[in-house]
Amino acid sequence: MHFLQLLIDWLQHQSWLELTGVATGLICVYLAAINNIWNWPFAIVNTAIYIFIFAEAALYADMGQNAYLLAINIYGWYYWSRQPVNAPKVPVVRISQKQVFILLAVAALLTPALGLLLVHLAPMLHYQPAAYPYLDSFCTVVSLIAQVFMARKILENWLIWIFVDIIYVGIYLSKGLQPTAFMFAVYACIALKGYLDWRKDYRQQLKTNM
Repeated sequence: MHFLQLLIDWLQHQSWLELTGVATGLICVYLAAINNIWNWPFAIVNTAIYIFIFAEAALYADMGQNAYLLAINIYGWYYWSRQPVNAPKVPVVRISQKQVFILLAVAALLTPALGLLLVHLAPMLHYQPAAYPYLDSFCTVVSLIAQVFMARKILENWLIWIFVDIIYVGIYLSKGLQPTAFMFAVYACIALKGYLDWRKDYRQQLKTNM
């Protein structure tokens, strides 16, 4: 009972907008994991909510990332709704040396450029100074690359997500966004499961093709 009361007290001090964002985020990731088309409307609500949350937290790179993902989610819902049920399954592949180089090069080039933009753009627009502009930019750039790798069915995309999600947990805890930090901790666990499941599929593909 004491633990339950502590939980109730904690929830009462949280933003209901953020709690709604966490709930829709966890639901959309679960539905995506089981290949359910209804993950998209939940993802749309989730990204729309976090545009406002990250704007208030001065995490402008995250805000921009969610604006981008909002558009992608709308497209994803449209695209999935047009796919036949018996469409062939895309095989899992391993990351190439070229793709590793692209990941490192893009992160090295875009992170300081985006961070510098956030540092100077926020005051010009009379917003509060960007929080962790370079770390936030790094996570955003790497997340967008991981999203592309996931779409290409590259196995190691899950390892990138685990790495980024752990960093995000620390960022959100430092900004007082505890429910969001919890959500990203769960995301990291889901990413680990995704990696193990995809690795199993990849090994099965190798046996089938032998």
